[in-house]
Amino acid sequence: MSAAIDPITLAVLAGRMEQIADEMDATLFRAAFNPIIAEAHDASHGLYHAVTGDTLVQGKAGLPIFVGVMSFAVKAVIDKAAEAGDLADGDIYIFNDAHMGGTHLSDMRLVRPYFRDGKLFCYLASVGHWHDVGGAVPGNYNPSATEAFQEAFILPPVKLVRAGVLQQDIVDILLRNTRLPQSAQGDLNGQLGALDLGVRRLDELLDDYGTDTVRAALDALQDRAEALMRAELSGLPDGRWEATDYLDNDGITDTALPIRVALEIAGDRMVLDFAGTAPVTAGPVNIARPTAVATAYVAIKHIFPDLPANAGVMRPIEVRVPEGSLLAAEFPAPVGGYTETILRMIDVIFSAAAQAAPDRVVANAYGTINALSIAGKRANGQRWVMFSFYGGGHGGSSESDGLNHGNAPISTATIPPMEILEAAYPVMFRQWALRPDSAGAGAHRGGLGAVYEIELLEEKAEAFLFGERGRFAPQGVAGGAPAAKNVFHYEQADGWHSPPLASKMLGIKLQKGQAVRLETPGGGGYGAPADRAPEAVARDVALGYLTPEAATEAYGPAWQEVRP
Repeated sequence: MSAAIDPITLAVLAGRMEQIADEMDATLFRAAFNPIIAEAHDASHGLYHAVTGDTLVQGKAGLPIFVGVMSFAVKAVIDKAAEAGDLADGDIYIFNDAHMGGTHLSDMRLVRPYFRDGKLFCYLASVGHWHDVGGAVPGNYNPSATEAFQEAFILPPVKLVRAGVLQQDIVDILLRNTRLPQSAQGDLNGQLGALDLGVRRLDELLDDYGTDTVRAALDALQDRAEALMRAELSGLPDGRWEATDYLDNDGITDTALPIRVALEIAGDRMVLDFAGTAPVTAGPVNIARPTAVATAYVAIKHIFPDLPANAGVMRPIEVRVPEGSLLAAEFPAPVGGYTETILRMIDVIFSAAAQAAPDRVVANAYGTINALSIAGKRANGQRWVMFSFYGGGHGGSSESDGLNHGNAPISTATIPPMEILEAAYPVMFRQWALRPDSAGAGAHRGGLGAVYEIELLEEKAEAFLFGERGRFAPQGVAGGAPAAKNVFHYEQADGWHSPPLASKMLGIKLQKGQAVRLETPGGGGYGAPADRAPEAVARDVALGYLTPEAATEAYGPAWQEVRP
């Protein structure tokens, strides 16, 4: 069918369909109650194939990890509907089961079939990170969880709306299983509104062009993505390249966990084989297979950034995820810290790809979202939960230094602004600054990490940290040096302390005036440090990015001869 549509019409329809998903994103961002969605944009919307659940179109403002993983979520709904045999126009399914739909239990998924003239045409889906969905730890990043039940309330795919009628009993269950029901209600309404808008926009599109033409365009866009991917692979050398990196620990046992990949290219096909990766762990750094496959997609999109965001890209790529590994965890293994594991997957894919095509990749980014939760009760008894993630340095590339204080490469999300966090919660940021000497040295250095020091203004609270890169630094590529490691401290009556597990800790008791302090990693360097221009080193010293001592140690004394 892809040959039946002319290129101009295809381009117009591609833009129209992307606009539908983008507008759904914008609708939720403006309506959501919690800043993780409203400010950080930890959400996504898209159109999905009626039979396979494959991603057809995804909004550009949402998280890239959801491009691949939401196809598994939609397929779970397709299977559930086929089993029940009662799919109807106006139905909306809701669930957060990460072993079916990927990522973690904080991500609430709504999936809605779209009918045209009484026939199923495609699915619309919305996913957003809810602020709190029960579990043992406010915000749900429980570093000591040994099963999913300790992480959050678990909801399998159920009908939230039946043929257009909201099932209030499902809403009641959801709101009873959160510490922040008002936030959850607002986010739910925002997601429902985004799906309603998507239906209206699809109606308008099909009214303008007809069902057959739009369906042909969707098929053609996937075929084109596949052809482009094959052409890109054909332009790379054939071979096999390997890389290994490590997670600090699983939050339970202080043992390093290897993540390994072998990248093979043969003609117009690629294999990513993760054999040798650590087995399923007791702690919550496991991920489900859908998440692993989706992460491979995100890494591929970084390496080949001009390719469109649909399932056709992955047709020439085989992702081998070994059974029993922490990349293929089965229910009820804990998966709350999935972000840390998928970041390490991206790191090893980049490190392997750098051996085949160094000009296409960047050095490792900072490699942890540092999921920090601080929670307590206000003087009036109202519960509050400040959950957020924090930035760091990106890796250097063949063209430039890495980005200072960016967000993780799994997302296009933004780091919630300090002003928003201080306005919403009883905290004060003593410091929010770039971290000197944190970037990996190289011909193009990495970006700088950041320093965040957060003081409690309420009488008491409890803090929880789920991070990584406390033991294993972000790596450079093409001869570049590693960046600084992650550092976390918390203040007590007798001074500052560090977590025994370096990057993870549960139940930190804080009193008014005490603080926590994050010093996040920078990005790895690209190319040999000896090849960096002395003028560039001198500029970094003048800007305070490097101390003179660190500059001389990393690059030698030549920069000192450069006149300001």
